[in-house]
Amino acid sequence: MDDKGTVVSGYSLSNGHRTYIFVLLFLLYFFDVVDRYMVSSMFPYIQKEWGLTDMQSGLLVSTVYWSILILVFPASIIIDRWSRRKTISIMAVCWSIASMACAFVANFGQLFVARTFLGIGEAGYAAGGTAMITGLYPVEKRARMMGIWNASIPVATAVAIAVGGVIATHLGWRAAFGLTALPGLIVAIMFFFIKDYKTVDLVKTVKAGADMSAKVKMKAADAARESVRTPSLIFTYLGMGGVQFVAVGLITWLPTYFNRTAGIPMDQAGLKAGAVMLLAVVGAPLGGFLSDLWVKKKIDSRLLFAAITTFVTAVFTFAAFFLFDGNIQFIFLLLMGVSIIAFIPAAAATTQEVIHPGLRAISAGLSVVATSLIGGSLAPIVIGAISDAAGIQTAMMVLPAFLVVAAVLFFIGSFFFMKDYNKVEKIQLQAES
Repeated sequence: MDDKGTVVSGYSLSNGHRTYIFVLLFLLYFFDVVDRYMVSSMFPYIQKEWGLTDMQSGLLVSTVYWSILILVFPASIIIDRWSRRKTISIMAVCWSIASMACAFVANFGQLFVARTFLGIGEAGYAAGGTAMITGLYPVEKRARMMGIWNASIPVATAVAIAVGGVIATHLGWRAAFGLTALPGLIVAIMFFFIKDYKTVDLVKTVKAGADMSAKVKMKAADAARESVRTPSLIFTYLGMGGVQFVAVGLITWLPTYFNRTAGIPMDQAGLKAGAVMLLAVVGAPLGGFLSDLWVKKKIDSRLLFAAITTFVTAVFTFAAFFLFDGNIQFIFLLLMGVSIIAFIPAAAATTQEVIHPGLRAISAGLSVVATSLIGGSLAPIVIGAISDAAGIQTAMMVLPAFLVVAAVLFFIGSFFFMKDYNKVEKIQLQAES
């Protein structure tokens, strides 16, 4: 590393080009999340037009995660073994077109199908983006940049919930889908022409004698064992899934919660919920900065940091839904908005630092499987079903328990980090010519 950029096996990647790649990755994540969550601010309008239940409305979010869950692993393999740049660009084009299609649906079935194709397009983006950022930045800056990148999530969520509700109120809910598709499509095309690092060969070092070693090509079984025999990864995936259940539950149902419990009009409820989500824009970079600061002193602190911040979030969420209402409740929700995303940079960095460099997108993809299975696919319909049966207040009161379990999982995983970290193959990356 020098003052001109990041040296990758003799190739100097300029700061300007590295920043350009990062900005495009940020924008793609922004439009990804806007397209995914904008529907939650439109639930009352769609329900009124088609007579849907809360559980049916939740399906419009869950189907995105079901598509991601099914396709993220094959997409991650393509990203790792073919091209991050090309795969990400193609996926972004697909999800932008699917978002545009949502503006022209005539019934619930058509909207459900369009939302399913949205998930197909989004399937591998988080995995591919995580792998690219890992290659762009050294370990002492990695969580920080992950934090800034993940700050696109709360910004996009706030825009999706707040702006989506306003557009739906004044122009109709279909118009909101169409307005976000075009800019995402433009960025997707721009991304196709960036410069990435070359695909990493799947090789490992084995002993060839008493004092000798040799590089051998990894088999599919070897690659599979990299994940299933890495305990810190397993606990990280499960912990991320627990937090994601809460995050998606809040993103999907918090506007409706404000609308029903406080009698706030939906456009104002969306703005209020968006303010909670927007504060995560502080939590993501702050979490990355603090995690990198701690990792300089204690290399195995990544998962300890995730455990602490997740437990703090559980306390804030419990206070908000069990102890208070009105302005005090909103203050605790704002604090929760800051803390709920702080774990992501440390957890995402863990998925990259205890795995073979040629399997980074796959590792990130497995974390997406966990978050989609436990969080994204279940939270909207589980919270919706509880709401149908017992009311939205009761439904939201289950959320703190998921955070406590996630914090415990991160804490257990921290005990395995160093052993897993020390066995990782050390391979330098090479940039594309």
